[in-house]
Amino acid sequence: MGRAQPGLCDGPGANHRSEFRIGGVSVEVAGHSSEDVTLVPALQPFRTETRASDITIQVEWAESLGPATGQQLFDSGSLWRLYQDGAEFQFDFRASILGRQPYKRLLVDSQFRRARLQMSAQCFAGTGYAVAPLEYPLDELLIMHRLTQEKAIELHSCGIVRPDGTGNLFVGHSGAGKSTTTRLWTAREDVEVLSDDRIIVRRDDEEQNQIPPLRSAQGRNDKKKMRMYGTPWHGEAAYASPGSAPLARIFILEHGRGNVLTRLSPSQAVAELFARSFVPFHRHEYLDSALEFLQELVDAVPCYRYAFEPNEAAVERILEFRD
Repeated sequence: MGRAQPGLCDGPGANHRSEFRIGGVSVEVAGHSSEDVTLVPALQPFRTETRASDITIQVEWAESLGPATGQQLFDSGSLWRLYQDGAEFQFDFRASILGRQPYKRLLVDSQFRRARLQMSAQCFAGTGYAVAPLEYPLDELLIMHRLTQEKAIELHSCGIVRPDGTGNLFVGHSGAGKSTTTRLWTAREDVEVLSDDRIIVRRDDEEQNQIPPLRSAQGRNDKKKMRMYGTPWHGEAAYASPGSAPLARIFILEHGRGNVLTRLSPSQAVAELFARSFVPFHRHEYLDSALEFLQELVDAVPCYRYAFEPNEAAVERILEFRD
């Protein structure tokens, strides 16, 4: 993986720094004050120290932020809009409590390696609103876009690591039962939960094994083809771990009767996972890259549809299951 070089954030106003890592992606933030680089509570467990970061962000302050330039690529309908101006992407963030103009703007290169985060002094003046440059959704948008440059993807899922080190991924849309699944497993076994809502999956390359596994599988080779990582973006059960684990199986959750497991063909599995993935849709090459990685993922890890009932029997079915 290409990395930004140390010192890219050096310069005026870069005397304060913080670093964090999510899903194998390390981020360095630099600014002129400690407030500029303070990690929001959700990111604090993901704090780390690295010699070189995958992404560098310089936090800057401006009196105000003018209208966006370039072509609009996406409008979330509320919190943010994305524009492209030449080779640079521009994310504008708005909040009604801070006025009609953007209160912050992220300018980032096409590889999502170097970024400037501009904050509007005018929007914050006299509001008493706490300044949090890295608050959601900026953190997730940045990581999600960076994953398009790597063999990795973010999935709407919960990741559960059993005591023997086995990692199971339960993938599902909102309401499919991810938080319920998390509660059932934590009540049944001494499991580690990486996240109850969003997991990053990537190749288990030696270069990426910078986060030690939560547990070592007994009698197993810990070097797996795929690894799942926790994220800060949790669901109802509020599990968010910076850990990771080898990925053994993937289950597509849906409500049903009888706790029925059905092995999916590679094409079926790719389609189901893609429908539950977080992929930027504004560039076709990002979609192509995601589909290519998902094909690699389902070739390496067995994928099942799981029509389950929300009771202890749903856990027992998995515990007794053999591929």
